[in-house]
Amino acid sequence: MDKYLLVILIFMIVTIPIAFVEPATGELRDPPLIPLFYVAIAGIAIIVLYSSYQERKKRQKANVKRRARK
Repeated sequence: MDKYLLVILIFMIVTIPIAFVEPATGELRDPPLIPLFYVAIAGIAIIVLYSSYQERKKRQKANVKRRARK
């Protein structure tokens, strides 16, 4: 996984508890920020899917290059 994607992934993971806990006081939010929670989950899914797509493309190029040498 690219280092930039990893940093964004960490921010998304940290966002999940913020949707349920007030950062200033540490108390649970009475109405939790459900849209923030779902956006964080969607962001994590997009990052994981994009990263796996990139890795698959790299692997395909490496396989083509390796097979062409023979």
